[in-house]
Amino acid sequence: MTSAYRPDSATSSAASVMRDFTGGSEMIPASRDVVQDFVDLLLEARVDMADTFGDTARLVVSELVTNVVRHAPGPSRLRLTLTDDSVEIAVTDTGEGWPTFLPRDPLRIGQHGLEIVTRLCGEVITKPGETGKTVSVRLPLR
Repeated sequence: MTSAYRPDSATSSAASVMRDFTGGSEMIPASRDVVQDFVDLLLEARVDMADTFGDTARLVVSELVTNVVRHAPGPSRLRLTLTDDSVEIAVTDTGEGWPTFLPRDPLRIGQHGLEIVTRLCGEVITKPGETGKTVSVRLPLR
């Protein structure tokens, strides 16, 4: 496990938190704890955010990390980075599969995670890595 906080040299108010996981379902609640710690850090820094930001960020991270547990078990990394008006949430895993966006279907039970994340964040970006991929989103602070 690795955690880091760093002011960005470009903007002194920028912050980033990173945590590595070895895998397993326990990383889902642990990732929500990382988000809560990051939100607390932002509150201490008096970052202006919606009252619902923390809950929404925990939901988005839970959905992304749950996908890792289900489809790419093994080591992964969660990174949260404050930008001007949003937080970039990035989850890196070692799985070979890519996220699959299913068509909207209100009758389908389950498998709505990426639909929810896209609705809250606008877009989901997947980039290949040396092994696996990084799935990232930007969640608006307001």
